Amino acid sequence: MILGMPWWIFFIVLLIFLSGYMAFRAMRAEKQLEQQFIEREGNIYIQRMEEEKQRKTDKQHREISG
Repeated sequence: MILGMPWWIFFIVLLIFLSGYMAFRAMRAEKQLEQQFIEREGNIYIQRMEEEKQRKTDKQHREISG
């Protein structure tokens, strides 16, 4: 007995706090992965938009020259 309570109660409380900490770490890691995915997809989208803009510009130059 510790402070008038059985030792296993302290053990359970410790496990509850440990579980909360692990859940917090997992949530933070998930958020970081999601942010990386969003950035990667955003870069792909921007690259496609720039390629489309370049194609339109090239097409206009050919029409003017041709």
